[in-house]
Amino acid sequence: MSVTVSSRGQTVIPAEIRKRYKIGIKSRLEFIDAGKEIIIVPIPTNSFAHSRGALKGISTKDLMLERKKQRRQEHGNR
Repeated sequence: MSVTVSSRGQTVIPAEIRKRYKIGIKSRLEFIDAGKEIIIVPIPTNSFAHSRGALKGISTKDLMLERKKQRRQEHGNR
């Protein structure tokens, strides 16, 4: 879907998308600059409650191992 930006930098979110993602008055959106793209993400009203269970089945040990792997990649596999 294509939209136009006004002289004030405003645009309209198409009704189909607003309905699908339950975007209404006072809804909050996050704009993410992904280099060549802009990603718009609706922020849930209660984002803390919305994230509940996101790490189900992942242990602290799993998280620590993943972070260790990321550090090695960041520092050139030392």
